[in-house]
Amino acid sequence: MTSIEIRTLLQPPNIHDADAHALAYLNATFKSIHDLNQGPNLDDLVEQARKQLEDLDAKLADSQSSLDATITETRSKAADHLHTAQELSLLRHSLADELSFLSDELVSSLGEPDSKPTLLEDLEALHRSLKELESVKGYVQVIEHALKLSEAAVEQIRASPAVQVSQYENLQAFVTSVSTACTKVEAVASQPDLHLLGFLDGVVEQTWRDIKGVLSSRLLEAAEKLKWPLKVDYATATPEDRKAFEKAFGDLLTLQTIGRKIRNPEKRERNAKEGVYAIQALVQPVALRFKYHFETARQTNRVDKPEWYFTHIANESHEHRPFLESIVQSLLARTEYKAINAWREFTLQLLPLLERKLWRTIPALLAHPPILAHTIYQALAFDTALKDEGFDVPGTTAAGPDDNEPRWQGISEVILGRKEWFEAWVEGERKFAMDQYLEVISAPDAWLIADEDADADDDVRAVDRELRPTNSARRVKALVEQVTDRYSPLPQYAQRTRFLIVVQLPLLESYHARISASLDAFETLSSTLMRAVPGALGAGVTDGHGGASRRLTAGVEGVQRLCKAWVSAKYVAKAMEAWGEDLFFLELWAEINRRANLRTKAEAVSSLPNPREREDEPPEGTIFEELVRHYNALADRAEEMIVQCVTGEVEAALKSHLQGGSTHATPATGGHAADDIALAQTLLGPLALLSSHLTFLRGMLPRTTSTSLYRRIASRLGTHLLQRQILYRGRARVTVGESKTVLAEAELWVETARTALKEERARVEAPWRAYLEAARLLAGEGEAWERVVRVTFGTEADEAWEGVMLESVGLCELSREEVQQVLRRREDCGW
Repeated sequence: MTSIEIRTLLQPPNIHDADAHALAYLNATFKSIHDLNQGPNLDDLVEQARKQLEDLDAKLADSQSSLDATITETRSKAADHLHTAQELSLLRHSLADELSFLSDELVSSLGEPDSKPTLLEDLEALHRSLKELESVKGYVQVIEHALKLSEAAVEQIRASPAVQVSQYENLQAFVTSVSTACTKVEAVASQPDLHLLGFLDGVVEQTWRDIKGVLSSRLLEAAEKLKWPLKVDYATATPEDRKAFEKAFGDLLTLQTIGRKIRNPEKRERNAKEGVYAIQALVQPVALRFKYHFETARQTNRVDKPEWYFTHIANESHEHRPFLESIVQSLLARTEYKAINAWREFTLQLLPLLERKLWRTIPALLAHPPILAHTIYQALAFDTALKDEGFDVPGTTAAGPDDNEPRWQGISEVILGRKEWFEAWVEGERKFAMDQYLEVISAPDAWLIADEDADADDDVRAVDRELRPTNSARRVKALVEQVTDRYSPLPQYAQRTRFLIVVQLPLLESYHARISASLDAFETLSSTLMRAVPGALGAGVTDGHGGASRRLTAGVEGVQRLCKAWVSAKYVAKAMEAWGEDLFFLELWAEINRRANLRTKAEAVSSLPNPREREDEPPEGTIFEELVRHYNALADRAEEMIVQCVTGEVEAALKSHLQGGSTHATPATGGHAADDIALAQTLLGPLALLSSHLTFLRGMLPRTTSTSLYRRIASRLGTHLLQRQILYRGRARVTVGESKTVLAEAELWVETARTALKEERARVEAPWRAYLEAARLLAGEGEAWERVVRVTFGTEADEAWEGVMLESVGLCELSREEVQQVLRRREDCGW
């Protein structure tokens, strides 16, 4: 029975429903009066209903009592079941907690760093450790056996007078078997790599070194009796000592021979250049002495005295050379090492001492360029000394099987072969050279002419002896040669090229720029615009300063400044021509043209000529060809400025004379001037000025240069006088007397030049010939004058006209049209 049914039954009777039910029953039973009269008795029905009601009330009372009992019982059971349910609930939660705890116990600790490992993981870890310990035990047993074999091999050599290596062979065989076994086992990922094979190989190598050390000790004991490492006098040694030495020396050679046969071919090839064992042993005492003196805190260990340890090694090599070339070489000749040169091999074994010293020293010297440079020079000097004594790689264990072995690069390659060290040295040399250059050009006497004794350089050609340079040019030349001496011993052409480009060429370029700047300044100070135009360059300068500027660029003093620039440029150019013909620079230029990488570097430098593109073509020119061209161009510019300065001053001084501004006259001097001809005093100033300039140029410059400058100066002055005094003097024509004055002046110009230059008249007269010819034509008289006029303006052939000119005037420099123009300047010329 459901709870809904129970609730329905417990509800009290509904009167309304009962009344409705009774009414429905009456209506159904008594539908009419007839049914009421003929049907059942109504009272009986009521009585029957009352009895049913009583029965139902009795049943209700029984049911109510039974219900109360049932409810009480049910409540009691429900309370019992509720208590049981609560206990079961608590038990369920407890079981859930225990289940969660047990589940957590089974979760791996690998996911969280702070959690503890599970029991299963602990068991697995212990199992792995056990396996690893078993593997380590096996490894240790292998190592223990190998070490025992190693000790046995060394002890066998130590106990036996002969060279026996059977125990060493056993060690090799054991290591080989272990290596074979290991190669068959696949590597386990969880098993750590203990490098067993590498360790065993190291044991084998160390064992061999120990064996060699035992025999080396015997050789050193025997050598000490010969006073080694001092100079050995083998002839004075006792026979027993010599025999012991020879026996120990031979044992080491025998050991090395055996090693070549039984040792691993790969290791033997790797150690093929380790040197002769016996000579290596002899080097050990020398190495100890070197370390004592130059690798400790003794006073001999000074970084600023690298020559001490270089000299020490050189002395050791030289001192023991007789003993090595006689006794040791004879011992080698009896063995398969007879091709080894004992002295070269001994020297080769000494070089690592210097290499180790340099590797430790140079890093500290990079901050001290002077000491670094000094160390490199000493290294280069050491290399040169060894090479001069005959040391080289052939004849040593460092030589390969090929005959075309490269030559020994030298101990300096330890420094120069490392780019950062080489660049640090080059930069230090560049700064040092530039500092010296700045001192040279900043010296008070930099631009004074050097003394003749100081300039007597043997490397300057004899034809240039009379070229007296300035002090700066001579010192720059000496500085450049000093730089050449610094890098000429470098073994590689790439290093020489780098030094040339970075250190040497900038010196020559800077000096060229300095001379060019001085010429620029001279042009600026002497320009007409600056002197004449207000507000131009130099505006605002006082008269005193302006006068001083003019004095610096005018007169003999101005020409002297230009001559100093000329001799400086020409002297350096001649020096570079001589350097370019030197064997050192010829070889360097040939290598630059031959190697592509050096050609690329040279093409990037404007001061070097363009190298040949094809390697098989011989190089043309010299390495300084381009700079020589620049310096010669600078000298040509100075010459042109000298000519302009002299001619400009003389022409300026001639202005008053040519304009007739002076009325004073003085008797003419010279062989061709008439006694009654008076010359204007305004001509004396220009003549004196020209004489002073020519005298200075003759004493200052070489003869060829002064002669060339004179010709250019005289040619320009002659052209100027010809144009201003004869051809374009104005509309007025000259008289015969004036013509004779012009001729006297022309002769006086030539005589002044001859007196100043102290040369023959024919040589001095050459640049004045056009002016002289015009003056002589203008001063002609009588029959000769008429003949010249007639022939010049006539119809005679040019050959006949030239003959008449030579006969009448003695010169024929002007053309026929120019002669006609000159003749027309005479007032008595009718043409």
